[in-house]
Amino acid sequence: MFNLVLKDILLQKKTLLIMLPIFIIYLFTGFSITWIGFIFCIAIIMNAFSYDEKPSINILLNSLPYTRREIVSSKYVGACVFTLIILFTMFIGNLMINNEVMPLKQLLFILSMVAVFISFAFPFSFQFKSQYLLIAFAILFVGYFVMIGVFIPDLNDRIRYIVHLYFNYNNLLVYLITIIIVLILYILSWMISIRIYKKKVF
Repeated sequence: MFNLVLKDILLQKKTLLIMLPIFIIYLFTGFSITWIGFIFCIAIIMNAFSYDEKPSINILLNSLPYTRREIVSSKYVGACVFTLIILFTMFIGNLMINNEVMPLKQLLFILSMVAVFISFAFPFSFQFKSQYLLIAFAILFVGYFVMIGVFIPDLNDRIRYIVHLYFNYNNLLVYLITIIIVLILYILSWMISIRIYKKKVF
């Protein structure tokens, strides 16, 4: 499985070399570091996932001495590796550019958001294809604006308020519970993806 993760990293080498400098430039713009980190993590992870979606690639992977469990597991492990690369770059970049040490809770928040996204995106992508996520996002995007325009006009403010509360809450137990819930969700997603992939015919 290590070789499968390494393969994804090597395939993304050029993408990382292009995106990481762009990512660092964004740190100068004053945009939300949390939002930037989340977007870049998702972009790289889903780009790596899309490489193996062709039937010919899946046939090749299944002809190699790897089980389907290992193939799926490499995607989940790889997602963690890519996220850690982005977070490390963000930490160093923010330290060098803004002379600030990012709080651990902010890094954990980004990691949690990415893990929750992957927990839903990977099973969906294994069942269908990652390209259909764009359609799902388009529907959610429209639904979000309808909700803001018709039902909850101050939804953005409420979300910002919740995030602000999270960052300013100093109860360690709350963070521990959050991490446990996210970890359980990630593991359940992992198991579901293995089950889906085992049943696929190429």
